[in-house]
Amino acid sequence: METEKKKAHPTEVIPENKRNFWKTMKNQKVLYFMSIPFVIWVFIFNYLPVWGWTMAFQNYRPGRAFTEQEWVGFLHFIELFQDPHFYLVLRNTLVMSLMLLIVGFTIPILFAVLLNELKDSIFKRSVQTISYLPHFVSWVVVAGIVTKMLSTDGGVVNDVLVGLNLIDQPIQFMAQGHWFWVIVTGADIWKEMGWNSIIFLAAMAGVDPQLYEAARVDGANRWRRIWHITLPGIRPTIMVILILSIGNMISIGFERQLLLGNSLVREYSEVLELYALNYGIGMGNYSYGTALGIFNSMVSIILLLLANGLFKRMSNTSVM
Repeated sequence: METEKKKAHPTEVIPENKRNFWKTMKNQKVLYFMSIPFVIWVFIFNYLPVWGWTMAFQNYRPGRAFTEQEWVGFLHFIELFQDPHFYLVLRNTLVMSLMLLIVGFTIPILFAVLLNELKDSIFKRSVQTISYLPHFVSWVVVAGIVTKMLSTDGGVVNDVLVGLNLIDQPIQFMAQGHWFWVIVTGADIWKEMGWNSIIFLAAMAGVDPQLYEAARVDGANRWRRIWHITLPGIRPTIMVILILSIGNMISIGFERQLLLGNSLVREYSEVLELYALNYGIGMGNYSYGTALGIFNSMVSIILLLLANGLFKRMSNTSVM
């Protein structure tokens, strides 16, 4: 009787995604072999350096063997969170990161939408090329241009403001801390706006043209087509880029702050990575700098996981 019942039920089909790993590897062995150089590269440059995190738990002294280092546990992390200057640097990092996230994320989308609406292909390609060029300019050159434009001696910005009678005398923009965050954000937008818009333009190229034709027949104007077709069409791309941008919020680099900053605006220009550079390498306190780097990495991972989980629930979009 039991045998008849077993025969009555069809053989259970194993889902494709649950096939044996080795069978999959055998069927796709060429792809696996092609990926080996990239796996090795990632391991060497991304995972192997994590061994250096052990310095954060030591009083690291160059020239000593690993077994000769003095282990101090979480002492450097305790010193880090007890340092008042750390919270000042953290404030600068979070504020500039938030400004760069809001402005540096929305403006490239708007710029891409405007370029997508241009009908003259020659003018469109010209604008695209011009907007991409600043990305390939070094931050050293950009910092020099910005400093010269904001200078009190022949700076274009001060000359225009004085000429329009908006101010009575030139403003020392580079010497006032409350202007520094705005200057860094503006310089970053000018340099990266065109480059960051490329991925959104590519996503817009994949939107079905028939949707625009149908909307035009139904009487939808240009703004309606943008709002109901273009933006929803690139929504997955926007979500993925936003998740990655949130994950990189606290890791904004230090080149802009180092080159545009000076001693007069140090309380507003110093960020976590610049702080780690000054105290870790500049003062030879490698363990303290490593602890700061670990904190930076951990916060980035937590932000990425939180953003990914939130957007996965809200829009079923994730990067993991």
